[in-house]
Amino acid sequence: MPRRLPQRTCLGCQTVKPKREMIRIVRTPEGDLIVDDTGKKSGRGAYVCPNLDCLELLRKAKRLEKVLEVPPPPSLFEELRERILTTSDNRR
Repeated sequence: MPRRLPQRTCLGCQTVKPKREMIRIVRTPEGDLIVDDTGKKSGRGAYVCPNLDCLELLRKAKRLEKVLEVPPPPSLFEELRERILTTSDNRR
């Protein structure tokens, strides 16, 4: 019997997808928000699809600050945007 893949819900579009396909954002124990490349950093995590539309929904609805209880710095959204653009360029 094959192992089940962990599923997570995107904060932008609210769809459930495999964890590995998504970008994890972590609130560290110190209260900082960072993008977690490994998926193993300590802290409260939230997930977003690597899609600019989902990122905009996340920003407009302020879902990240509701879930992680910390207002995200503008630089976090820029970093996410760059990662999404870089990822989508590599898929073509």
